[in-house]
Amino acid sequence: MKQTKKERQQLLIDTIKNNLFITDDELSKQFTVSVQTIRLDRLELSIPELRERIKHAATKSFKDEVRSLALNEVIGEMVDIELDERAISIFDVKSEHIFKRHQIARGHHLFAQANSLAVAVINEELALTVKSNLSFVKPVKLGERVVAKAIVIRKDHEKKRTFVEVTSTVENNIVFKGQFEMYQTNETSDGDFK
Repeated sequence: MKQTKKERQQLLIDTIKNNLFITDDELSKQFTVSVQTIRLDRLELSIPELRERIKHAATKSFKDEVRSLALNEVIGEMVDIELDERAISIFDVKSEHIFKRHQIARGHHLFAQANSLAVAVINEELALTVKSNLSFVKPVKLGERVVAKAIVIRKDHEKKRTFVEVTSTVENNIVFKGQFEMYQTNETSDGDFK
């Protein structure tokens, strides 16, 4: 049964509230209407476009500021962070990120997004990757949006280590998983990592 415009718009509000990262294209598929209809619905409801929603969420939800690197050194766009707890970034795959022949993202971009997020979530002046265990689960294609979520799973204060798990998804499907062992210190001088 086809929804009325009012029903669709209410569902649209609920859907966007539950997933700020959803694109107009994904919404049009979900509601089986054109992208233009979704855009018109958003305009009527005063719901900003995706980029603006993300910027708004980022300025509203940043509980902490990144200490271990400059924000512009994070690969992708940081949208949420709580130091020593969790962080989220998004990365849009563009033509410069892919193998031209197959239109698939180069793995080092997915790794760089995850690794920089694992560094960013550490609440210290210096955080470096000691070890990582990675799984590339599914290829990511040109035009797809990768949402990476980092979670601090354990800290070893004695050894100055933090263990971070990063899961990257495209449309809620896992495409990359990584476990990172991070060395951290307030000292920025050269030193022994052991």
